[in-house]
Amino acid sequence: MSTATQAPSPALEAAAHNAGLTLTAIEPGTDFAGVPTTRAVVALASDQTKQQVLELSEAFDATNPKFATELAVYFREAAQRLRNPRPDVYLSLHGLPLSFGKFAWPFHGSTSGADTFIVHGEIRLEDGRGSQLHAKVSASMTQTFATVIPALEQPFAESFIYNAVRKTLDQGQLELVASGNRQPVPVTTRYYSMKQQVFIFNDTTETQRRAYLAAKTFWLSHVLGAGEPVWLTDPRDAQYLNTNVADLKATAASLVNDGLILLDPTGNWSTATDALRNEEPTYRAQVDEALAFIKPTFNEDMRHGHTNM
Repeated sequence: MSTATQAPSPALEAAAHNAGLTLTAIEPGTDFAGVPTTRAVVALASDQTKQQVLELSEAFDATNPKFATELAVYFREAAQRLRNPRPDVYLSLHGLPLSFGKFAWPFHGSTSGADTFIVHGEIRLEDGRGSQLHAKVSASMTQTFATVIPALEQPFAESFIYNAVRKTLDQGQLELVASGNRQPVPVTTRYYSMKQQVFIFNDTTETQRRAYLAAKTFWLSHVLGAGEPVWLTDPRDAQYLNTNVADLKATAASLVNDGLILLDPTGNWSTATDALRNEEPTYRAQVDEALAFIKPTFNEDMRHGHTNM
């Protein structure tokens, strides 16, 4: 096995640079089968403290024209997301602030004999109080589903995998625990419309989206971000809520009218008002309700470690 650090390809570096990012090679990685991977730190060119890890198969060819558009979108969105005070944190529809980490890209074939591709990762409850509740997840993607993405690599799958994890949690099929075994997250074609060629997760109403954006501002800006602005028009959230960025922007504007958030001049970045900050008891109660909802509906066999993932 090679131990040499694999530098990002010039094509990747150029795509990142065009989005205002830098790529810096880090220690060698390996995939689930022990095959070397290329690992790099993606950071804002203007603020090197804002960063995330990108991990790709060593054989991934970033010069292939079929990848160009989606790589550009991935880096462009990452450049915005990295400006968040906590770029790794997302909100569930039931009001749980969650960090996503330790994802081992790229996908690997299932070792249980199933005809699926797997990626492992971890989500953690981020309530601002040092909670130890988390879930180790094993997201399994069918071969049919795999045909709708350009490659089984992080830039092309991270968004819908994160949203599938959130959706599975919304359905009460994941449990956040202090310690435990890996829990399954099935990713099937029910999350994708072949006719429309779009991902489908949650059919939400305007009322739900208003509540979501207000809660996102409360948790990610006020509680976890020390009052720094948070990106409300993230396309990853738009996909999760089955809407679009323009709709999120309009919804955010309505929250300004209600005195709950403040928006920057672009209408994309929000901070909490005193009125929203004063709703802390309500938001903490929502977290307690969501945790109570997911616990009793969890598969008890999985709680005791009966899994072939």
